[in-house]
Amino acid sequence: MNLSIQDELQPFAEELQRYVTPVFLEELARELEFVKRKRKFSGSDLATICIWISQRVASEPLVRLCSRLHEQKDCVLPKSALGKAITYCLNQWNHLEAFLLDGHLEIDNNRSERSIKPFVIGRKNWMFSNTPRGARGSAIMYSVVETAKENNLSPYHYLLYLFETLPNIDLSNKEEIDKVLRGQRIYRLDAECRKK
Repeated sequence: MNLSIQDELQPFAEELQRYVTPVFLEELARELEFVKRKRKFSGSDLATICIWISQRVASEPLVRLCSRLHEQKDCVLPKSALGKAITYCLNQWNHLEAFLLDGHLEIDNNRSERSIKPFVIGRKNWMFSNTPRGARGSAIMYSVVETAKENNLSPYHYLLYLFETLPNIDLSNKEEIDKVLRGQRIYRLDAECRKK
């Protein structure tokens, strides 16, 4: 494992030791022997680890919750507040389980909520958001800036890149827009956009 990957995994390992039993960690090490055999570690390996841990740690409580909801569904009135809550939760169950299948997904949206909190607190102070168009424009701009931050890009340089690139493409062509917005990270975004 190279040094940068080791640095990235150190906080992950410390979290595991804090919340997981040694027996579970030994089992995890046996399950993930393939990483040692390959002598390389890639992003897909980390995603596999996250999926495995999500399935082992979170699936059991979710199964208990689901069975409990099914038990209670027949015991409460469907039109009551509790009945509506149980029905809603069971109807959304596939979406709730989605994070078990993708190592990049989190069970909650706390990080997103924290990132928009300054925007929500400050929006009353912004004069340009006093119309629906202004509010939509500020929401789009804020979304672009937060996306840049999430992808470890400098918002300033990312916006410069978009302002230089978007006028030169056909905005009615969804493939071209996707190529600019998604491809910039993978293919051709200048190194200066990366945060230092």
